[in-house]
Amino acid sequence: MIGIEHYLILSGIIFTIGIAGVITSRSVLKVLLSLELLLAASNLSFVAFSRYNGDYAGQAIVFFVIIVAAAEVAIGLAIIVLMYRHLNTIQADELKDMKW
Repeated sequence: MIGIEHYLILSGIIFTIGIAGVITSRSVLKVLLSLELLLAASNLSFVAFSRYNGDYAGQAIVFFVIIVAAAEVAIGLAIIVLMYRHLNTIQADELKDMKW
């Protein structure tokens, strides 16, 4: 039987992959995808603990995290489009060239 430990181990692995992606990636799109992995790992932990405890509070939190993630993607993609229009690149190293 699959217990809570299995879900938490999987969540930890996904979170580690997300952290590694944020730290090592140069592309802004890869950074946004890695942030989505971080949110997915936290959602998995919330759902696992919610099921383990028998209440639905964790699942309600997951619903709000998904809403925030959707808003984050919309704003992030808008920033990436703006960055590409001005700099013709989406590399994170080029962000220092965008000044007021």
